[in-house]
Amino acid sequence: MAGGTVSQELIDTYQREGVVCIRGLFADHVDELRAGVQANMDAPGPYASENKKAGETGRFFDDYCNWQRIPEFAEVIRDPAITDAAAALMGCDRVQMFHDHVLVKEPGTSMATPWHSDGPYYFVEGAQTISFWVPLDPVREASLRCVAGSHRWEKDVLPTRWAAETAFFEGDYMPVPDPEAEGMEIREWEMEPGDAVAFHFRTLHGARGNTSASRRRAFSLRLVGEDARYVERPGATSPPFPGHEMTAQQRLREDWFPVLR
Repeated sequence: MAGGTVSQELIDTYQREGVVCIRGLFADHVDELRAGVQANMDAPGPYASENKKAGETGRFFDDYCNWQRIPEFAEVIRDPAITDAAAALMGCDRVQMFHDHVLVKEPGTSMATPWHSDGPYYFVEGAQTISFWVPLDPVREASLRCVAGSHRWEKDVLPTRWAAETAFFEGDYMPVPDPEAEGMEIREWEMEPGDAVAFHFRTLHGARGNTSASRRRAFSLRLVGEDARYVERPGATSPPFPGHEMTAQQRLREDWFPVLR
């Protein structure tokens, strides 16, 4: 649906469940994003990680906050079809950039993306938040998995370090649940390059390892709406954005986080 509109059904589902799949939203940008991901992997940024636990096989690379130095990313984030979709799902007119994120699982990568909620890692809160997770290769078993309605939970989920499985920082958080063992409603889709899963910052999500013979490249775009405000956390956030000089309840500074719509 590149260039199309978001249906009322998708909007209602996003508000209720905190996650929807939008077919083809990034379809016009697949080659561009593949080039950007390769540029990112060839020259990783300061936050790049090689996620690996003892006994795991394969390579799970991720990196974020590179849109200002990778022109392919900078071009994609300003597509009006994407920002219009974000505004419709969030229920707002104003859309502001937060950050980009690249996640690559090479063939035979056994490590799963652990269940987590992005919001507690961030220094921003609000009802109007959205992430687009966009596969750049066909995905079947290694697709994103999201727990329906988890964005409405009373407490945030404890943020943890993916490989070490230790708390990112302490606070009043609920333990990371086991959605399958606890019978939660998990949403996941077989996807083609350019499809997008849209999910709220508080939505619990994860992904299996990549046991296929093909790479699983994914680009994520994190955006916020009108009610998003800076909040203090118990420790350094991820991304950290050192030197931002923002104070509690302030909107994100527009020179660092440009308004896209």
